[in-house]
Amino acid sequence: MTSSDPETDAGPGPDFPDAEGRGAAGPGANLPALRGHNAALVLGLLRSAGEEGVSRLELAAHTGLTPQAVSKITARLRAEGLAAEAGRRASTGGKPRTVLRLVPGARHAIGLHLDRDELTAVLADLAGDAVAERRAPLAFEAAAAQVLATVEREVAALRAEAGGPPVVGAGVACPGPLDHTAGVLHRVTGAPQWDGFPLRDALAERLGLPVVLDKDTNAAALGLAQRPPDGAGSFAYLHLGTGLGAGLVLGGGLHRGPRTGAGEFGHQILQLDGPRCGCGQHGCVEALCLAAVARGDLPGAARVLGVAAANLVELLDIDRVLLGGRTVLENPDGFLTGVADVLAAQARTRGRTGTAVPVSLAVGGARAVADGAAQLVLAPLFGPGNPGLAARGHRPGAG
Repeated sequence: MTSSDPETDAGPGPDFPDAEGRGAAGPGANLPALRGHNAALVLGLLRSAGEEGVSRLELAAHTGLTPQAVSKITARLRAEGLAAEAGRRASTGGKPRTVLRLVPGARHAIGLHLDRDELTAVLADLAGDAVAERRAPLAFEAAAAQVLATVEREVAALRAEAGGPPVVGAGVACPGPLDHTAGVLHRVTGAPQWDGFPLRDALAERLGLPVVLDKDTNAAALGLAQRPPDGAGSFAYLHLGTGLGAGLVLGGGLHRGPRTGAGEFGHQILQLDGPRCGCGQHGCVEALCLAAVARGDLPGAARVLGVAAANLVELLDIDRVLLGGRTVLENPDGFLTGVADVLAAQARTRGRTGTAVPVSLAVGGARAVADGAAQLVLAPLFGPGNPGLAARGHRPGAG
């Protein structure tokens, strides 16, 4: 086998695909078109190994790649500053093996949460840890030019404050519905002027960076899926803030659906003759829940949220329910208790006493969506993903 053989020619490093967020290493593919895939598998294992590092032979065993291919990939990753030696480890029956580790500070990614009244911007390293953060008022219902100008200004300030290595791209999370694949917003409740607006491409032009656009709840769920609670392979992240939505992780992967519209949890109808919702329907979960919050009935809001969560549990048989969003964070115990009580009652009616689906607060607090938005960019660097941004010629060292 020669160095020009596609099985050993590792290519220049990981491509920049769009995010699916599965985050799990799978079998390597020794084909030229999938060299970025192979590098992503290696990077993912380096990230999982942490400071202890992992040897090249272990990388070959876990990826299914040949030792030669692994050596070429790791040599390129070291040359690009993405990996470094982490010492030597004793081996059985042979000389000590050199172990490698990820260099988290070699690249940064930007995560942006465009809420209806606030912008949160984070700069994250390759491990997903925030190294800088900014917050600013935002009027999402304002004209697009005004919103874009605010984002551009805050991103420039964030990068100026942090300095540091190249930025690989920006993940943008905002209220849905939207088309994740096309990067286009649909008719957002309370902000119809965004319908059909190409937000991804508009921000990419403004920022001079690759951009991935997704719903706020999907971004948060993607971030949580990188470190799932108690190993939960399937969970629902329910976000109650200025609106109500869900991010779904099923079988370890973020579920968007064929039209990327999954998770419009707030607009399932619970009461046919209920109050009118901003979406135009009557009796939506979001309208009922926010109305209860507005009149100070937090136990009532928690019950409504619990009933809707119970519907998800019955439909999807998920492992866990995670709660987040500013309204939940203002009264976490009340919402946790209220939702858990409904799920426990549901389990009893199904003869499953003692086996109710657990409910817990999502990690990350008020920054969960922005942190997840950064993972829209980072996740595909560490595992299988769609070609997405790679097809437009972007590389990890860009920016």
